[in-house]
Amino acid sequence: MRSRMLDPGYGPLHFQTLARVGLLTVLLVLAGDFPARAQSAKLDLGMLQDLSRKADRVTNVTLDHQMLQLALGFMSKDDDDDAEARHVLQHLQGVYVRDFEFDKPGEYSEADVNAILAQLHAAPWRRIVSSRDVKSHETADVYVIGTGNSVQGLAVINAEPKELTVVNIVGALDLAKLSDLEGHFGIPRVKLNGDRSTKQAEAEGSHP
Repeated sequence: MRSRMLDPGYGPLHFQTLARVGLLTVLLVLAGDFPARAQSAKLDLGMLQDLSRKADRVTNVTLDHQMLQLALGFMSKDDDDDAEARHVLQHLQGVYVRDFEFDKPGEYSEADVNAILAQLHAAPWRRIVSSRDVKSHETADVYVIGTGNSVQGLAVINAEPKELTVVNIVGALDLAKLSDLEGHFGIPRVKLNGDRSTKQAEAEGSHP
């Protein structure tokens, strides 16, 4: 893959009772929930830095919320593809891409990949896609934080013999609209449905 996202279960509760216990407090708790999730959705990619010295080609994208807003200003409002991407990007807190292309196989190790996977094998991450190609020795995994199509964080790891790609998207993202980001900021194509490995991963849950 070449490089080119208060159902508190309260029982019956009268509104005036809610007001007495402090509606503002409830709203503050809800408002504070998303930043906490967004923070946990950001991966530590620093351990991949050494690969830059080995790779023939490196794509390094680091866009926090402020930089994303700045980038939106450079995207065309008249281009349909850019318009769709703008709609998705305005809800994100960060986009981080690391892509390394090597001249020959074996330039990165399994330990490099495991350093990222170790962060994803813990809650609240869950794996929704796991793909393996024996002939090409290519693996691809997609992890999310959240439920359904709406998630608060996404991570993609694509490993080929001569290329390693890690994508980390932080913020509210509709998986159905993830394709709108493909081709922007080094985000590759992500296949989220239609193959047996995807269904198998969803059935298995969050861990391999």
